[in-house]
Amino acid sequence: MVLNNVTIPENDAAVSISISEGKITQVAPSIADDREQLTFVDAIAFPGLINSHDHLDFNLFPQFGNKIYDSYTEWGKHIHKAYADEIASVLKIPITLREHWGVYKNLLCGVTTVVNHGEKTTITDPLITIFENCQNIHSVQFEKNWKKRLNHPLKISQPVVIHTGEGTNAEAHTEIDELIKWNLFKRKLIGIHGVAMDAQQAKHFKALVWCPESNYFLLNKTATIDQLKTKTRILFGTDSTLTGYWDIWYHIRLARKTKMLTDHELYHSLTSLPAQTWKLNTGSITAGLDADIVIAKANRKPGLQAFYNVTPDDILLVMHKGEILLFDESLYHQLTGMLTQNYSKVFTGTHFKYVQGNIHELIAEIKRYKPDADFPVPYPVQPAA
Repeated sequence: MVLNNVTIPENDAAVSISISEGKITQVAPSIADDREQLTFVDAIAFPGLINSHDHLDFNLFPQFGNKIYDSYTEWGKHIHKAYADEIASVLKIPITLREHWGVYKNLLCGVTTVVNHGEKTTITDPLITIFENCQNIHSVQFEKNWKKRLNHPLKISQPVVIHTGEGTNAEAHTEIDELIKWNLFKRKLIGIHGVAMDAQQAKHFKALVWCPESNYFLLNKTATIDQLKTKTRILFGTDSTLTGYWDIWYHIRLARKTKMLTDHELYHSLTSLPAQTWKLNTGSITAGLDADIVIAKANRKPGLQAFYNVTPDDILLVMHKGEILLFDESLYHQLTGMLTQNYSKVFTGTHFKYVQGNIHELIAEIKRYKPDADFPVPYPVQPAA
């Protein structure tokens, strides 16, 4: 397949992208090829987004919390008292259904890789890449045996991913020091949140996953990314809907408003840097890499400006390893005869999208357990095409 007439952020010249056997084979101004062609008008192409922090099974929760907290420990204790019934109503939904919805939440926004924090998922054939080749430890405060797990001799080769410094009080800051102190084997630490982290502490981390929307919701403060970025690699994450809005583009624009990363740095925190950190064969529109590609309307905006204006409604195509997972109704006639999978039709605001799999059946099954479960795509919707 060849994707024609798209621009890539940071390079506004129109190009064509050739894809074969799940990989990008050529990027050039034009490509002579007798394979299937898709031609776009006023569109940008960028690597499938990499969401470096989510809890896939927690994305049927609304945001819980009604005040500003000093730390995640204060928040955690409060919600289990104040929202006990609401929490129980979500947890009675089978975990596989919750995880599948977590995948769709990400896919609808153009995420093709999500780093899941928690137990290994139960999904056997996910639509997108679920990265779990790491050791997940929740946190110093909430994981009783964190020191033993951190220093497990058989896990040394894996990076450790852990919530750390998620607070504005002294305890949140000192727990980072405790984590560093007890990392006896000097394992690669990838911290999450790091709101209380300083530059000296950041030097001990391979990377920090920044989740600004979650931080502002809980703490009314986020990490000093403009300082920490000089000492460690900054990746981008959303966290789950327990503390953040479902749409990653909302998070991205909030991060951009802080001006703590440049437009180029923020773009790469979602693409090339997490690809390097998690050792993925993606993160760039480059020959030889996996064809994880998103194409969206540019709306007559140049490169990165167009990128930061994207909404789920603007997405025209999502491809994962060369397979089309989502496409806009405007491409339906061009794709006739090319598609081999079944797709569901969903409404994203002003346009219909076709999404691989039976999302209607998934939503209906979830509503059997929780009839008031809320979804960002209207339900019921038109039947699958």
